[in-house]
Amino acid sequence: MWDRNILLQLIRMEMPFGKYKGRLICDLPVSYLEWFKQKGFPKGNLGVLLSTMHEIKINGLTYLLEPLKELEKMNDENNSNTKD
Repeated sequence: MWDRNILLQLIRMEMPFGKYKGRLICDLPVSYLEWFKQKGFPKGNLGVLLSTMHEIKINGLTYLLEPLKELEKMNDENNSNTKD
């Protein structure tokens, strides 16, 4: 069954290790995702996210994440304004 929270995790979670440590999963280059595909995705949630992002990128579906990124950006701006 599809978990819609996966898309939110793709735009929120940073890569926890490696060459692109600290970069959002959705911003990882295809070449890095291809490398993981060849070597084997990590087990667990991170592997699911990397595999999903790989499929999104190779199928030209990154535009699906753009509205979520915009909403996330607006939420971040609203949260920073309410702290003032």
